[in-house]
Amino acid sequence: MWRGRTVSVIFPTYNEKDSIRAAIQEFFATGVVDEIVVVNNNAVPGTSEEVAGTGAREVHEPRQGYGYAIQRGFREATGDLIIVAEPDGTFVGRDVLKLLVYSDDFDVVYGTRTTWELIWEGANMGMFLRWGNWAVAKLIEVLFNTTSLSDVGCTMRLIDRRALERIQPYFTVGGSHFGPEMMLLSLLHGLRIVQIPVNYRRRVGQSMVTGDFWKAVRLGLRMILLVLEYRLRSLWSRDPRFGRGLPPEVRRRRRPTGDPIQEKLTL
Repeated sequence: MWRGRTVSVIFPTYNEKDSIRAAIQEFFATGVVDEIVVVNNNAVPGTSEEVAGTGAREVHEPRQGYGYAIQRGFREATGDLIIVAEPDGTFVGRDVLKLLVYSDDFDVVYGTRTTWELIWEGANMGMFLRWGNWAVAKLIEVLFNTTSLSDVGCTMRLIDRRALERIQPYFTVGGSHFGPEMMLLSLLHGLRIVQIPVNYRRRVGQSMVTGDFWKAVRLGLRMILLVLEYRLRSLWSRDPRFGRGLPPEVRRRRRPTGDPIQEKLTL
């Protein structure tokens, strides 16, 4: 629990059998996590046995895809504050505390893995992935005139339940580019967001996406197309998913400019 609010962690799992037990124990060891929901997304055999007895709750999502797994986790989690992370050994449990500190002032706290000092030896964050994520993040920053962003693909993040309820009906992506869609929706719906550096370690095992160069390239291109699609539709569409057609108070973004917080129009 964090300052009277319960904390849930969502772990999507597909190929993390060898790391998931340690990840669960590490996040529970912070002392602030009340619940861990493991979303079994057709995971490799033996995963359920690793989760059993850890205190985490396992649910199954048969639709294959990172986005489907996270959306299922959002529906299952009961906490007031919901943290998404990967149980593959890349993220450090104590970074939960960083996210929670910023949750006092922001609706959504996104992690970034692009700070050199926090990229551990052997982590899969070479020049292509690091600068690719930075470039797409800056594209969002420019097109949507938002806060400073440096990593569009970091899967460690926190969202307040009330903020989640505002954007949850508009999720459409079931694949690996769900993360950028969540970021875009949080911007278009005027949520207060911030991005902070988190530790990034060597993965246990191999990623099914970023472990393959060409899969990573295709994912990056899909992210760029998603960003451009949302920007164009935010300008011309009346679909509330893209910001247009929303009541003016919903389309506002509160930006800290001192004390008190002053509201500023996003679009």
